[in-house]
Amino acid sequence: DYPDRARWWAIVERYGVDILYTAPTAIRSHMKWGSEHAEKHDLSSIRLLGTVGEPINPEAWVWYREHIGGDRTPVVDTWWQTETGMILITPLPGVTTLKPGSATKPFPGVDAAVVDDRGQEVGPGGGGYLVLRRPWPAMTRGIFGDDARFRATYWERFPGVYFAGDGARIDEDGDFWLLGRVDDVMNISGHRISTIEVENTISRHPAVLECAVVAIPDDRWGERPKAFVTLGSGEEATEAEIIDFCRQRLAHFKAPDAVDFGELPKTSTGKVQKYVLRDRE
Repeated sequence: DYPDRARWWAIVERYGVDILYTAPTAIRSHMKWGSEHAEKHDLSSIRLLGTVGEPINPEAWVWYREHIGGDRTPVVDTWWQTETGMILITPLPGVTTLKPGSATKPFPGVDAAVVDDRGQEVGPGGGGYLVLRRPWPAMTRGIFGDDARFRATYWERFPGVYFAGDGARIDEDGDFWLLGRVDDVMNISGHRISTIEVENTISRHPAVLECAVVAIPDDRWGERPKAFVTLGSGEEATEAEIIDFCRQRLAHFKAPDAVDFGELPKTSTGKVQKYVLRDRE
């Protein structure tokens, strides 16, 4: 946002940018700053919008298409990893029926599936672990100097298939919905709850710019969610207000017990470093 919050859109207009590929975290920041910054510039050169790095919530997807894509440009929500070397799950622009929040179908030739704890494939409507069942063109071949770690990390959890470390579900149309890292799941009184579900709820609060949720140990519940929240410029909200906002939209046991306000620690590519937040506890 330097020197101002219209920086991206000024670049698009000046250079006739036709593809914009960014992270949902950045999109949510622009949402909170307001669409008026984009409206000051000609964005008609954009023909394709993409998202990457984390699952995108439907509200951000719709805002991105309407205000940046002029409600005409495809939004390609992609899933891949550094290890995979290429996009593996993605809509095909102009071909795939788009769904806000869904990465839709595996790329042609990619055999992705969702399995349960026993490695059995779950059908439409089911959720579990995302795996890849056969080789693909840009497939990783190892970790330099540590073949044992490569095998243990990616191949031993479900023998014979690549375990991505992400959770996913498949809807009744066979479309994939990514749920984030499986280690970003909280075990609350026997219920396995994705932190993304709580984060997406908190993000809907009009004062919230971005947020992250981590699990903290609890003697009674096993684990409880704690939220770390960054408010938009000039916005105000209290801890009690954020918690009550969640309780009105989620089961009470899913709402955070505590909220810390401040800037979130991030990598150079803009991903929130949740391990830093956990280490604060």
